[in-house]
Amino acid sequence: MSAGLSAARTRAALRTSARFSGELLLILVMLAVTLWLLGRMWSVVWPLLVGLLLTTLTWPSARFLRRHGWRPALAAAVVTVAFLLVVLGIVALIAVPMSSQTDELSDGVAEGIQHLREWAAGPPLNIGDDEITGAVDSAVARIQDSVGSITTAVATGVSAVVNGLITAVLGVFLMFFFLKDGPRFLPWLARQLPGRLATDVPVVALRGWETLGSFVRSQALVGLLDAVFIGLGLWILGVPLVLPLAVLTFVSAFVPIVGALFAGFVAVLIALVSNGLTDALIVLAIIVVVQQLEGNVFQPIIQSRGLGLHAAVVLLAVTLGGSLSGIVGSLLAVPFAALIAVVWNYVREQLAEPPEPPEEAATADG
Repeated sequence: MSAGLSAARTRAALRTSARFSGELLLILVMLAVTLWLLGRMWSVVWPLLVGLLLTTLTWPSARFLRRHGWRPALAAAVVTVAFLLVVLGIVALIAVPMSSQTDELSDGVAEGIQHLREWAAGPPLNIGDDEITGAVDSAVARIQDSVGSITTAVATGVSAVVNGLITAVLGVFLMFFFLKDGPRFLPWLARQLPGRLATDVPVVALRGWETLGSFVRSQALVGLLDAVFIGLGLWILGVPLVLPLAVLTFVSAFVPIVGALFAGFVAVLIALVSNGLTDALIVLAIIVVVQQLEGNVFQPIIQSRGLGLHAAVVLLAVTLGGSLSGIVGSLLAVPFAALIAVVWNYVREQLAEPPEPPEEAATADG
């Protein structure tokens, strides 16, 4: 005969479940309000995040100068100017060779289009000039009918570019101030907070800073691997502009999804107009293989080691961030997950029971 349920234990279990559910609901409401506030302040939060990421990239140089007797303001100014010069040098390294071969590339584009038309006219497609002309006319008519929406899309794109430039400029200015006054921030923050928060918040902030530095370094390593492998493939095939394309691949690695697509499109286009369709398809295959290795092997392994996250967590974080906030979500998903892990690990440390002294443990065993 089975034993009946205990009324007292059942009520206690229900009360515990209700209390746990209420506390969980309050936490979810708090998170929702926090995310809403961040969304309302995004025009300020986004430049702040960009400034922090740039600071983690340039802080080792500023720290080196400060340790060798440079004043904080001078060290920050020199590092900021050097960073801008490096960025301009990268832009010049990409733009100058391309501009010097503009005529060759334009002729190659025209030749490549002609080759595509000749290939389409033959078997198995057998698309004649009349059909191609009709398709072009139809496309032109659709474009003319969609002038209003195209204008809106262009205006939106221009606005996004302008906002991106403003964010970049603000991020550089914030980087300068972080390099100059960053080491004084945590002591100042500790003086402003009451009680135990004066100890807990600076410790978590310092660990979060180290985590962001690990993220930037791991992302740079992933971009370097992409640039080396894709650059080797382009060099073996004899594609021109190998160095600018490799630099573009490295820089674009810091922008998930869109950066890889843009760099790959440019590489395939140049291979098409310079070497022909066969080499362009080979370049496309190389890029796809390298990107798959990056997304499924290199990036999860490197970031999981540098950030203390499992590779599966990195993959899930990027997927969730992209589905929630698009490109920006994909960019910030991994460092955000790493910061959550930092807070969680610190909370676990504070809630963990202290280990028993060796003498007491030996007595208990005896």
